[in-house]
Amino acid sequence: MRFGLTEVSGALGDLGTFVPLVAALIAFCGLDGGTVLLFAGLFNVATGLMFNQPLPVQPMKAIAAVAIGEGLARTEIAAAGFAAGAIVLFVGVSGLVDLVKRLTPHAVVRGIQLGVGLKLAAKGLTMILSLGWWGTNSRLIGIAGALLVLLSWRRQRFPTALVLFVCGLALVVAGAATLGAVSWGWGGIETLWPNLSQWKSGILRGALPQIPLTLLNSVIAVCALSEDYFPGRGIAPRTMAISVGLMNTVSCMFGAMPVCHGSGGLAGQYRFGARTGGSVVMLGIAKIALALALGSAAGPLMQAFPAALLGVMLVSSGMELTLPARDCAQREAFFVAAATAGGILAVNTWVGFIVGLAAGIALLRKDPKQQE
Repeated sequence: MRFGLTEVSGALGDLGTFVPLVAALIAFCGLDGGTVLLFAGLFNVATGLMFNQPLPVQPMKAIAAVAIGEGLARTEIAAAGFAAGAIVLFVGVSGLVDLVKRLTPHAVVRGIQLGVGLKLAAKGLTMILSLGWWGTNSRLIGIAGALLVLLSWRRQRFPTALVLFVCGLALVVAGAATLGAVSWGWGGIETLWPNLSQWKSGILRGALPQIPLTLLNSVIAVCALSEDYFPGRGIAPRTMAISVGLMNTVSCMFGAMPVCHGSGGLAGQYRFGARTGGSVVMLGIAKIALALALGSAAGPLMQAFPAALLGVMLVSSGMELTLPARDCAQREAFFVAAATAGGILAVNTWVGFIVGLAAGIALLRKDPKQQE
């Protein structure tokens, strides 16, 4: 386990996903910034020590999307996260996740990585293009950040993400009006008790869409990526599912956001230099310190971080996640991966999985090696 500059840089590689979603959940759904950062930090430290890999702790994207888009209350988000975590925990403990892995062709897993990676990259590009050309949060800032990433692409030891993060902090400080408008202080952790109606709403609107995404991207795909990056030390799907389940059943009822381990986050942190669990241990300690020091002010400060630089990091992370799909060299396997990615880009991960699975059954059934 290492704690050098490259590990620090790698630890920041997932901020392009983490910061926008967390800031939106705090702003639109009323989650407390201190509580969100505290539990995310604790889980970062725990996973870093347990797995000794740069495994991320990300918001559950389907729940976050529904919560932000439809305005779920904090209690509904808690119900959704707890229910999703309990189901994933059962799937892991019972061993059903191993059955899901066996039934999922390798080309479909690669297609999930390809589709999710392209979707992340497109999101990052959209973040940059939605900005104006001038100012401390602009397209020019995004172009400058992209040039830094390209120039340092082959220099794995250069702390690219750390440089981008420091530049972003400098731009936040330059916007002194933002800092002056922040309300400082923290009321601490509180317990949430959803009523029957909120349990029903949270499960139907948040948990059910999240479970397939978690099993496919945050368990099966991230385990495949873990084996790619760390041959012989890949994390077992059952262990990964149990980890996701425990995080959410332990924390959601205390106002924390629903979280998972995403393949995009692992790709991003690896891309920017993280190679050991030391990266996320340091990130977790930093989150805990920020939670205790800033409390509820953490949300507005995250919203003030330049979207231009977050977009650059998201594009880079997304493109890194697409790279494992290059091992689908045979025509049929590549078609299955492309069909899976197309379904993800057109609709969502669940639809992409169904499309890819159907293509895999039709094209790969005569070649067992391509199904493994």
